[in-house]
Amino acid sequence: VVQPVRTVVPVHRHGGFLGVMPAYSAADDALTTKLVTFYEHKKDSSVPSHQATVLLFDPRNGSLKAVLDGSVITAKRTAAVSAIATKLLMPAFAEVLCILGAGVQAYSHYDIFMELFTFKEVKIWNRTKEKAVKFANSVNSPVQVCSSAEEAVTGADVVVTVTMATTPILFGDWVKPGAHVNAVGASRPDWRELDDELMKNSVLFVDSREAALMESGDVILSGAEIFAELGEVVKGTKPALPEKTTVFKSLGMAVEDTVAAKFVYDSWSAGN
Repeated sequence: VVQPVRTVVPVHRHGGFLGVMPAYSAADDALTTKLVTFYEHKKDSSVPSHQATVLLFDPRNGSLKAVLDGSVITAKRTAAVSAIATKLLMPAFAEVLCILGAGVQAYSHYDIFMELFTFKEVKIWNRTKEKAVKFANSVNSPVQVCSSAEEAVTGADVVVTVTMATTPILFGDWVKPGAHVNAVGASRPDWRELDDELMKNSVLFVDSREAALMESGDVILSGAEIFAELGEVVKGTKPALPEKTTVFKSLGMAVEDTVAAKFVYDSWSAGN
């Protein structure tokens, strides 16, 4: 796989960013570039914070084969990777799921986590309570809306942070020993979701060391040591350590979009 760390162009005047994420997978013979915009503060709350498009090219000659909805692909592949991390890293008897945030990624994570795991209780918190209530009312199983992040996190075996926070909203002294945290937001070097205590007192897993050390404020500003990439655990070259308190810092890798886009295109072609 060839995938440079994403290039990010700040849109200073409007408080946004444009990310460019190219990748080539030789094993899949797939070539793509994802273009993704993300905006920290939106006056128009009806517009998603993240919007994306994936361009799929023919690697044999460079011609454009398809333009795909990258927002759907991003939501589903990100949640899928978090689910892999959770399967490997969560405690043996995980019963309580906590989600911090109520945007697109909260829905995609909830859907796959409820499909793959058997949580007895789900709790959610969002900075705007109305969005958390809307989330709870729109999903199929009961979800407890919490009035504070601390209330939501307390007693949780698995925590998912999917926010646009720029300063910590999850603190180590709230987290149950042995719990697993999927940290999905805070994709800039000066943004945080997790405090220093949690970062330094947990076993830290990342999707990409190179990206984490360039893009993740949680990793860079805390000085936390990276124990392993998730791929190393999947391959069996590093242990999972589910008995420990673990953090998976997800930034997203271009190859995930590449493989997903080719899968969608091939499925569509086969049924066309």
